[in-house]
Amino acid sequence: MGKRLEGKVAIVTGAGRGLGRAEALALAAEDAKVIVNDLGGNADGTGSDQRPADQVVAEIKAAGGQALANYDNVIEMEGGRRMVQQAVEGFGRLDILVNNAGILRNRMVFNMSEEEWDAVVDVHMKGHFILTRFASQVFRQQRSGRIVNTASEAGLGTVGGANYGAAKEGIIGFTRSLAYELGRYGITVNAIRPRAATRLVAETDIGGTVDRARAGTAFLPDFMQEVGDMGARREEFSPTLVAPLVVYLCTDAAANINGRDFVVGGGEISLMSLPRREKSIYTENEWTVDQLDELFPRTLSAGLKNPAQP
Repeated sequence: MGKRLEGKVAIVTGAGRGLGRAEALALAAEDAKVIVNDLGGNADGTGSDQRPADQVVAEIKAAGGQALANYDNVIEMEGGRRMVQQAVEGFGRLDILVNNAGILRNRMVFNMSEEEWDAVVDVHMKGHFILTRFASQVFRQQRSGRIVNTASEAGLGTVGGANYGAAKEGIIGFTRSLAYELGRYGITVNAIRPRAATRLVAETDIGGTVDRARAGTAFLPDFMQEVGDMGARREEFSPTLVAPLVVYLCTDAAANINGRDFVVGGGEISLMSLPRREKSIYTENEWTVDQLDELFPRTLSAGLKNPAQP
């Protein structure tokens, strides 16, 4: 067991399985005390089961660490308040928040129901907000804290999961905003875009679409084609390969990293670039459509290709 997080207390949401479990175990291995939160629901967010959280707590304790189970729902304000209160009352403080809990309700947008949209956006975006709201109150008072959010490359463009992609890229905007808002209090906020063969990936049935994309008869972003391979390459994309970066971002050594996001998994860690202007055109007066019709092909849209041609 290492000592990089000795004396620190962490909350990890969705920590009963997959990525959250790996993160909780890795934090505990560096001597953090951990609140293991998991509602124990299915991949689509339905149902509940206390056993996943209990099992991870048992694993941490068996390895000589300290942990407490929590079964609250991350989309409930009172649940978030209770989670933070449990950390403070159970372990005396709170230093780290890893927002990880997530669900899937994949469907093409023209078939997606309002409930499917709301459920995914709530768990990912509202869940991140609720825990951050209560944890940041503690962090602000003590002038220190680490928050690691869980985004996804799906936010760069996906097929059949507009709700998930929108929520995940919203988390990136949330992360960047919080970095400015909370940085003055000694709090860092970063995000990961994990590549891990988890239960959610297993339930993303894109195998047929991957085959068609490789045959040139369907469009799928490159990262989604790689996701299609993860199920057959589980060891290469184990959640345990993601967890070390999460731990590092929670250490004192990472105090200079704030508001950034990283692709991580399968042996890779990549710092993503911040958005910037690629090209610009200007006018001294109002733009007219005639001007844009004449200028765009020669300037802003020169070389652009539709990534998903009919």
